[in-house]
Amino acid sequence: MVNYKDLGLVNTREMFARAIKGGYAIPAFNFNNMEQMQAIIKAAVETKSPVILQVSKGARQYANATLLRYMAQGAVEYAKELGCKHPEIVLHLDHGDTFETCKSCIDSGFSSVMIDGSHLPYEENVALTKKVVDYAHQFDVTVEGELGVLAGVEDEVSAEHHTYTNPEEVIDFATRTGCDSLAISIGTSHGAYKFKPEQCHVDPATGRLVPPPLEFAVLDAVMEKLPGFPIVLHGSSSVPQEEVDTINQFGGKLEAAIGIPEEQLRKAAKSAVCKINIDSDSRLAMTAAVRKVFAEKPAEFDPRKYLGPARDNMEKLYKHKIVNVLGSENKLAQLD
Repeated sequence: MVNYKDLGLVNTREMFARAIKGGYAIPAFNFNNMEQMQAIIKAAVETKSPVILQVSKGARQYANATLLRYMAQGAVEYAKELGCKHPEIVLHLDHGDTFETCKSCIDSGFSSVMIDGSHLPYEENVALTKKVVDYAHQFDVTVEGELGVLAGVEDEVSAEHHTYTNPEEVIDFATRTGCDSLAISIGTSHGAYKFKPEQCHVDPATGRLVPPPLEFAVLDAVMEKLPGFPIVLHGSSSVPQEEVDTINQFGGKLEAAIGIPEEQLRKAAKSAVCKINIDSDSRLAMTAAVRKVFAEKPAEFDPRKYLGPARDNMEKLYKHKIVNVLGSENKLAQLD
């Protein structure tokens, strides 16, 4: 049993309470390798933001669970080395699908876990989430549950259609499970292809496809039922068109990749939405930088020469999200 506190990590309880009160959201960035982790920590330190390092089931399989745990511990020390005396870093399991997976993460030093039973019948979702909560709370690990289903594909998470969260269920779910935060479905979705072109309209000024707005009425109804309760948005990448254009310019084929407009996410961040998940955007930033190097310097074979620019491009994106979308800059509990 590894206690996350011994790794220098924190759970989400206090940072979420401050975020709701302050009208901002904590960045939850997925990472699979060293370059992503370095970019996330540099961005968080330079903007003085708390941050959630998210690890999916697929990331654990890809990079090795033990290595990822020690990378998170290293992230804390790296933040201190960069000048942040009191970093607030969470190591969070994203989309845990079984009790066993959540238990494994808790036992190995995760400070927060998500149990996603949203695909199950309601009562089964309640039972599974409560089982995880009962175990996690023994070790002061926070738990995120989910009601409603997001469309799209990302890692091992896949669904063809949205099922919006039913506000009439949230009080019962939160009370019976004891979860610390709740992921809801209001129109965000996983992956880079969040909407079909026929669902969008064309902005005459830019010629870009504009997706339908998020269902803020659902969010408002959930907040009315659970005032002050931490709400989470998954699938919240905005799919920056400049990164898509770069990828396509240098040999990629990302036709009709459409994300969530950042102004809608900023609006959500000013509410009880205190955690916003972003993964696809960093993948796009990384891929765009790598493709550009390969195209412009085809003789290059040193990984540092293409992963370095990829890291820099991701750091730039993370800073933008923290400052301009989530509003979490200068929100550390102890500003250095």
